[in-house]
Amino acid sequence: MVAGIVSYGGYVPRYRITPKEIGNVWGVDGEAMGRSLGITAKSVPSPDEDVITISVEAARACLRKVDVAPTDIGAIYVGSESHPYAVKPTATVVAEAIGSTPVMTAADFEFACKAGTAAIQACMGLTLSDMIKYGMAVGSDTSQGAPGDALEFSASAGGAALLIGKENLIAEINHTVSYTTDTPDFWRREGQQYPSHGGRFTGEPAYFKHVMSCAKLLMEKAKSKPEDYNYAVFHQPNGKFPVKVGRTLGFEDKQLDAGMLVRSIGNTYSGAVLLGLCSILDRAVPGDRIFMVGYGSGAGSDAFDITVTSNIKKLKHAETIEEMTRDAKFLDYGTYAKFRGKLRMRGD
Repeated sequence: MVAGIVSYGGYVPRYRITPKEIGNVWGVDGEAMGRSLGITAKSVPSPDEDVITISVEAARACLRKVDVAPTDIGAIYVGSESHPYAVKPTATVVAEAIGSTPVMTAADFEFACKAGTAAIQACMGLTLSDMIKYGMAVGSDTSQGAPGDALEFSASAGGAALLIGKENLIAEINHTVSYTTDTPDFWRREGQQYPSHGGRFTGEPAYFKHVMSCAKLLMEKAKSKPEDYNYAVFHQPNGKFPVKVGRTLGFEDKQLDAGMLVRSIGNTYSGAVLLGLCSILDRAVPGDRIFMVGYGSGAGSDAFDITVTSNIKKLKHAETIEEMTRDAKFLDYGTYAKFRGKLRMRGD
């Protein structure tokens, strides 16, 4: 018996801002920055959106596709690095909103951008041990970069939810592995509004080392090679890193394109690789094989070997990720700054 994906759903805020608009405020060539990052725009949450509301929307989208009673969901784990409360779980609010309470176990996960993939693994373990029938793993963020910082050009918002179980699987998770070290490339202390990062250090010693190592571990375990997969999706801090790591491993651009959402919505952090997977599942057919590697600063990667089943044809029709990201409204920097709380009174 294997665990896998029973349903999936995502949510991306409709507001966007372009690198050019951000650059104009800070005296930077925003268009050049956008080309350097491989990003044409990034999503922006409205003032009434946060990780809770985004997670609820993703969870509801997930449940709309299947006939699963919310009360059969025994675990809800929400992975994020921008939970609205320092002390109060996001997961319990999500559980209440979708009608799963009282839920057997609910918790918030944190591991930078791979908190959502860690939640998948936890749900897999609980279902395989028969402690629960279904588990819901959510990756969601409303990430922020300090005004004028390079992160401001890419840090965006969005989330995805996966329903994990053992029955009626639309996709089987054949294998999963992880690779983790203490590599402090990105951090934010309690009380700090914006994160700090190690600049170029976030590349080779952090992202590439962990993603490459984890990917190789997965292919060793699955006894597979890049050409065995129809699709591949990697964590997307920008539009260049996942393409470079994919090509280095031997994947072709046609395997990567379906999950490359970062180009039009930016880096959704914990939601990034899960939203990419949702985009792939929107177009996948039975028998397709998917290679997925998440990454979280601090630092670690989780990788998954996934095979789509015939049950994917039984999902109820719902808005696709592509349709969702097409509905965009662009903001000027002033409105964006207001929405993101960047304008503060002195002393705040």
